[in-house]
Amino acid sequence: MTMLGGRFPQGSDDLGQTVASFPTYEAAQKAVSSLIAADIPAREIAIVGQGLRSVERVTGRLGYASAARSGAINGLLLGLLFSAILVIGSPSVPIQAFVGVLFVGIAIGMLLSLITYSFVRRRRDYASVMQVLADHYEVTVTSASLHRARQVLGPQSAPAPAEVVRTADEGTAPPKYGERVSPAEPSAEPAEPAAEPERTGAEDDHEDRARSSDGPAS
Repeated sequence: MTMLGGRFPQGSDDLGQTVASFPTYEAAQKAVSSLIAADIPAREIAIVGQGLRSVERVTGRLGYASAARSGAINGLLLGLLFSAILVIGSPSVPIQAFVGVLFVGIAIGMLLSLITYSFVRRRRDYASVMQVLADHYEVTVTSASLHRARQVLGPQSAPAPAEVVRTADEGTAPPKYGERVSPAEPSAEPAEPAAEPERTGAEDDHEDRARSSDGPAS
């Protein structure tokens, strides 16, 4: 598919490298406009849609009445086109001929719409619009202008590095099989001395008697 009558350049299978990624097509278009404004050749830029999916939106239920109505609208436009050609070809044509061409166009449009619906009504009885969407759009640039394109766009679309959140349980979790365990660091706090056992009154009396018996004899 081409845009505005352009033609896909031949020999352009290599789309280059991705310089930016955007969630919407409009944002990718703005990035391309910035690259072109920075004198990057337009033939070296591409917008690549990733994660394509088709969406069919149901717009209404089909029937002979709705088919005739849509055919009448299309026939009216067709009649206006034929009437304009008739007036340009012969400016002196009467108004009756102009109105007659309009009615003929409406009748042809209704007839064609009813015939088309009679063939497709067995397969589907609803009207829908098909649309192709993408999860995100990448702007790619060939290697010749890759460095310049990254300077122009900057880090606006670079993904942020994921932060590693460590919980309190990770430090106490047992090591996994094959994981290297570093030796535990010595504690900086000095160990407290062991508390002395409490002395009873009987032990004190026994110690006093022993001292008195070891004293000098008078």
